[in-house]
Amino acid sequence: MGFVEGSGNIHPGQGTANRRFFFDNFMLELLWVTNLAEAQSDKTRRTRLWERCERQDTTVSPFGIIFRPSGEAPRAAPFPTWAYTPDYLPPGLAMQIAVGTSLYEPELFYLPFMNRARVQSSEPLLHAVPIRRIRAVSVGVTRFAELSDASRSAMNHGLLSYFESPQPLLQISFEAAARVDFDLRPELPLLFRSAPA
Repeated sequence: MGFVEGSGNIHPGQGTANRRFFFDNFMLELLWVTNLAEAQSDKTRRTRLWERCERQDTTVSPFGIIFRPSGEAPRAAPFPTWAYTPDYLPPGLAMQIAVGTSLYEPELFYLPFMNRARVQSSEPLLHAVPIRRIRAVSVGVTRFAELSDASRSAMNHGLLSYFESPQPLLQISFEAAARVDFDLRPELPLLFRSAPA
């Protein structure tokens, strides 16, 4: 569809790999399980990556939303978290994962050590489609009334929004001069929708 792929990673000890697409202020990561034993290990189990990837229950949200500091200095996440220290991170670094989310809403991550310069240093940002800068992220969930305190806090802080949906859906609004949508369904539950600049 005109998206230019950036670098990908494998995640030793976590049992996953990814493909990534970079934009001015956003990265889209497609992640899948490559090693079932690692994905279900004691260290990884609490992340629920396997439960989100197996897709036996199509109402389970397959999404994870990763936040990072807006400036150089890290701040605390706007929701309670637990520290996840996967083998592929350098010693002393940890991902912060929201406490209390259900499988019917996205997993929420905060990377206090990740700043904009580190992420986008050499990744391709120009795509054949007119998507450069993301305006908003909205997540369709099948149980909106049961959103966790963590998800409601993220929403109240203006980080993302949620809406009721019969199936999980990630809607990404982007700046564009003209109205244009890129609907990746049914292959991916993902919709890019233009918004006025």
